[in-house]
Amino acid sequence: MAGDLRIAVIGQAAFGEKVLNALVESNENVVGVFCPPDREGRPLDPIKQAALDHDIPVSQFRRMRRQEAIDAFRALESDVCVMAFVTDIVPDAILEAPTHGTIQYHPSLLPKHRGPSAMNWPIIWGETKTGLTIFWPDKGLDTGPVLLQKEIEITPDDTLGTVYFGKLFDMGVNALVESVKLVADGKAPRIVQDESEATYEGWCRAEDVVVDWSKSADDVYNLIRGGDPSPGANTTFDGSTVSFFRASKTDGDTGTPAGEVIEVGENGFTVAAAGGSITVGRVQPEGGRKVMAPEWIEAIGLKPGARFGS
Repeated sequence: MAGDLRIAVIGQAAFGEKVLNALVESNENVVGVFCPPDREGRPLDPIKQAALDHDIPVSQFRRMRRQEAIDAFRALESDVCVMAFVTDIVPDAILEAPTHGTIQYHPSLLPKHRGPSAMNWPIIWGETKTGLTIFWPDKGLDTGPVLLQKEIEITPDDTLGTVYFGKLFDMGVNALVESVKLVADGKAPRIVQDESEATYEGWCRAEDVVVDWSKSADDVYNLIRGGDPSPGANTTFDGSTVSFFRASKTDGDTGTPAGEVIEVGENGFTVAAAGGSITVGRVQPEGGRKVMAPEWIEAIGLKPGARFGS
């Protein structure tokens, strides 16, 4: 029954805020929120502000592994802990403290794409589906038993941004609320992950998304989509780095060497690639901010025949 469980929430940022609000709106009994410390000169973390608005006690520790954090968590005497966007290492002493354990959101179909950049890599590798998992965290990294999963399609035009904000964000909030209800009703499964299907990838950083112009137009396009809006697939131009965003792909050999600009238009520029071409609508020059491609085109005088990657 709603409200019967004493719920502790560990989280941060907009996702943590939305999860907390959704639990409160579902009449769940949230007895405490843990989030990172305030940052000087910055607004309060959204989950902290939401907790204050709901008169829910807030605890803030730089490291959840510290004994004072463990003691503060245990003092809540919670029945279940909900982890909603947690980047710190949470010790077993906290994970196992609640009567019914701890549940966590992960934006992939575990055991595939364990790790911190689980949304980037499926797009980069041209996969056509991904999803989310609510699982019971254990000593491993994203290795605990599965409670619930939901699948989504990765369309040819999806980017990291559209997959997360357009599909997995709200779905993840709702899935955590649904999972809490399953725990409350005694119907939450613990399905052991199939290790033979497991994959793990580390952080997707700028150095991992450098465009290789010898690869196919599909591969280049997928790399750009998987790095949009972060960390930004990048290449070199005139001795400096430039990152690409808001790209589209056209199939068909252009007869032009890969990496060469074949057209400059009102909405961006088009670059030849193996078996097709890539049109770029937004860029981020090295050391600068993201700008619409026409602004950058004008600033540097980009013309057809210019080469990227050299």
